[in-house]
Amino acid sequence: MNVTGNRAVAGVYNDHTAAEVAVKELQKAGLDMKKLSVVGKDYHSDEHVVGYYNTGDRMKAWGKIGAFWGGLWGLLFGAAFFFVPGIGPIAVAGPLVSWIVGALEGAVVVGGVSAVGAGLYSIGIPKDSIIKYETQIKADKFLVICHGSTEEVEKARSILENTDADEVNLHGGVTPNPLSRA
Repeated sequence: MNVTGNRAVAGVYNDHTAAEVAVKELQKAGLDMKKLSVVGKDYHSDEHVVGYYNTGDRMKAWGKIGAFWGGLWGLLFGAAFFFVPGIGPIAVAGPLVSWIVGALEGAVVVGGVSAVGAGLYSIGIPKDSIIKYETQIKADKFLVICHGSTEEVEKARSILENTDADEVNLHGGVTPNPLSRA
């Protein structure tokens, strides 16, 4: 494993409203929005049309919580919709999109975790935490993840701890060697 200056903090939220408040608090505090990701299970309903499309650098969404995702996609860098076996349809906003796509393109497989887990693993989140996060996403919770320097992550941690998070977890600066097996 290689030690880097990058770290991550993850907040787990029961609903999209609490996650949105956390993102707005991080933005208000001046955190770099390019270092923030949100992931949550997409809601599907017989009563609501669910759709996504990309218009250049903006992604549009309709559905039960389309306004939530649409607002986040305007703030955060990157947006995607994935169907993850075992979890279901999820929406992701922020740099986690690139990490998931990179894991898929590079055929990075971390035993027992999904593509989302492989993306999280690529920034140094340990496998036991990834499995817990995947379970929480499957249970319709939302993750707000901030990565960056020690100072940035500590600032984000203190903000997230003062929001309505179920839990806030700090993950420290170790990124896996891509040649090693997990």
